[in-house]
Amino acid sequence: MRNIIQDQLSQEEKDQAESLVHQLETIFTDKLSALTEKERGSYKAINETNKLFVNKIWDYRRNSNVLSSPDVDWDEFEKDYKARVFTENLLGRLESLAYRLESTKILHDYDNYQDALNDYSYSQYSKGAGKPGFTEKVAELKQFFNRSKSVSKTSETEE
Repeated sequence: MRNIIQDQLSQEEKDQAESLVHQLETIFTDKLSALTEKERGSYKAINETNKLFVNKIWDYRRNSNVLSSPDVDWDEFEKDYKARVFTENLLGRLESLAYRLESTKILHDYDNYQDALNDYSYSQYSKGAGKPGFTEKVAELKQFFNRSKSVSKTSETEE
C-alpha cells in the first residue's frame, strides 16, 4: 500500500490547534500537579471499586447528610469530588485525542518510511547503472541497514 494517509489539516487548522494547546498549557500552568514516581507510588490513583465507594459516600452526603461524619470537611470534599470528575472527563477526552493523533502519526511515519525505502532502492539501482552521485548516497544510507548475520549457538554436552 502506498500513501495510506494524507494530511487532512489545513495550515489554518494546524495554527489554530497549536494556539489552543498553548492556551491549555497557559491555563494549567501552576494549577496542575506533577508527582514524582515515588509520590505516585505513595498516593496511587483509586481503582474503580474505590471510586464507586467515594461516589456512594457523596450520594449519602447529598441525600442524607445527617448520616455524614462531622470530622470531614464536606465543602473541601465537594470541591475535590467535582475537580476529580472534571479532570477525569477532560483527561479521557484528551487521551482519546492523543490516541488518534498518535495513530495518525504512525500512518504518516509508515508512508515516509515506505517512500524512503523506495528512494533507497532507486538509489541502489542508479548506483548500479553508474549514475553520478549515487555511489556516495548509497554508501551513506547503508549505515541504516545492519546486515550482520545472527549466529545460532547450540550447546553440545559431552558425556
